[in-house]
Amino acid sequence: MMTWAALDFTKDEDSQLTLRMVEGTIVAIDLDNFSEVVRSRGWSSYKPNPATGLLTNLISELVEKYMGFVVYGLDWDRGTEEALIEIPCVEPREVASDLKKIVFELKGLGVSASIVAIKDYVMCKRADSRRNAYNSTPGRKRAIRILKYLKRRGGEAIYIDGELIAVK
Repeated sequence: MMTWAALDFTKDEDSQLTLRMVEGTIVAIDLDNFSEVVRSRGWSSYKPNPATGLLTNLISELVEKYMGFVVYGLDWDRGTEEALIEIPCVEPREVASDLKKIVFELKGLGVSASIVAIKDYVMCKRADSRRNAYNSTPGRKRAIRILKYLKRRGGEAIYIDGELIAVK
């Protein structure tokens, strides 16, 4: 387990205290084939529906439990379909049971999700766009690349730092 002692603070040119990147876990989550599910069930994609509302709450609980940070995606107004989270000083295996819980709770609604959790450097800074969120660090790029691979293979899987956990 990593400790908070690994955090490194520095002062930037404006004398603001800034957190540098530290080791942690990057989590990427995306609902599988969700536009098809929304159409087939007559759910709204402009306000929280059963799946996006549930995912919003589950991500919020995960972030609170591990003192993580939502980089992109958490949307209380529309519901959450995808998200990118960074959790400093926590190993991916430490969040494995919580990620499985997310997949199984969504599965109870008849919705599948793909989740990636990898160890890398995190900076815990909110992105101003999806593109910046997914491309601003090598670790984020790697997590998204793995997520896209899982989704091409049919989704409904959890990848935790090198290990693929199928949940079908």
